[in-house]
Amino acid sequence: MRRPARAAEALLVAALLVGGAACGSRLPESDFERRGTAPAPDRKAPVRVGIITSATSPVGGAAFTGPRDGAKAYFDRLNARGGIQGREVEVRTCDDGGSGVGNNDCVRELVEEQKVVALVATASLDYAGASRVSRARVPDIGGQPIGAAYETYRHLYGIYGSLAPREGKPGWDGKLYGGTEVYRYFKREQGARTAAVVSYNQAASAAYARLVTRGLKAEGYKVVTEQVDFALPNFRAAAADLKEQGADLVFDAMDTHGNARLCEAMDEVGAEVTAKVTNVQNWTSTVGEDYKDAPRCRNALWATGSSRNYEDTAHPAVREFRSAMKGKTLSQWQLEGWAAAMWFTDAARACLSGKGEGADEVTRACVDRFMNRNEPYAARGLLLPVTFEQRSEPPAHRRTCVSVARWRDGKGWITQGRAQEGAHGGTQGGDMTENCFDVPQLAYQP
Repeated sequence: MRRPARAAEALLVAALLVGGAACGSRLPESDFERRGTAPAPDRKAPVRVGIITSATSPVGGAAFTGPRDGAKAYFDRLNARGGIQGREVEVRTCDDGGSGVGNNDCVRELVEEQKVVALVATASLDYAGASRVSRARVPDIGGQPIGAAYETYRHLYGIYGSLAPREGKPGWDGKLYGGTEVYRYFKREQGARTAAVVSYNQAASAAYARLVTRGLKAEGYKVVTEQVDFALPNFRAAAADLKEQGADLVFDAMDTHGNARLCEAMDEVGAEVTAKVTNVQNWTSTVGEDYKDAPRCRNALWATGSSRNYEDTAHPAVREFRSAMKGKTLSQWQLEGWAAAMWFTDAARACLSGKGEGADEVTRACVDRFMNRNEPYAARGLLLPVTFEQRSEPPAHRRTCVSVARWRDGKGWITQGRAQEGAHGGTQGGDMTENCFDVPQLAYQP
């Protein structure tokens, strides 16, 4: 099931960010030192995985690289501790350049030529090669659903799960469904009643803005819509109007740069809101720099998602992630890439601990069987439980949870929980597994 209030929010936003693929790396020289001789008896073959990322794009290299960097950090630490039952994980990366042609080149290189066991933590602007991955029966684990591929094809397992049949069409007869839990949260916990939705006049942005508007209206909000030109946006006019309309909340379908400029305009016109709600892609430690010219709006930033706040250092899995990323800027997408690598590793360990023929190998088929188990996966508590059920009909309602954090200068992202019944304001330090609501599931076109 797609969770558009969180998952699609991050990923359709990323689709707004419109070289040849540079895939992989050569084997180390040590692999050729014994050419013509048998390998050492105790040497175990490495497990090869691939990571496809739109690492280069007109907006710079940081837009899509978080999942890749988190996954690589996990595998580096895993290999330093002996790998998977003595087998090193050999990571092959590929930059698809943000294009469909480049993505197909990456799929050919990694899946067909280098024969990776699985893809991990994919973050592609145009996942044009998804059908080829599916036909090859290569499990793609923990990818970011920037488009509809993870709701369309078998053997693709997005980081947020899916209930859809995935038989070659997106969702159910071309429609995806998602809940209104984010809007319910801000209505219940913050007492919000009026919301503004700001988008570009670009297809993916406008489509997502329509979805957000529908969800807000379903939760009883008065909705103010603002659209700015993608090439020459007038953020000041949008900010002035949402101030005039008395918006409590501001949602957007824009990239980090657009968000920052909108925030600057809001500060300039004196627009004060309960929350400027952004998405998981903008849930980073660089907020202070990204929004340096908008201090008031910056401290009204809230982020929602489906994974545990990377600032939640009371949680052991978060502490391990942060230890591995020490000295680097942090982001929620990095944490989700780390969780994706953990997911693959758990699948590979299950393969190696099995019995019977092939029990000493990590194969595509074995990893795929693990992914298809009818058991939720939570990555040691880093993710809200993820399932893949392939339901024939979409649910009308569903109990869904949401991870919420707000930015505070000097403190970073502070996890938000639920307040007591009848009170507004939420609580600091609450757990994402408690921010749960029974909400309607709304259909939308991908």
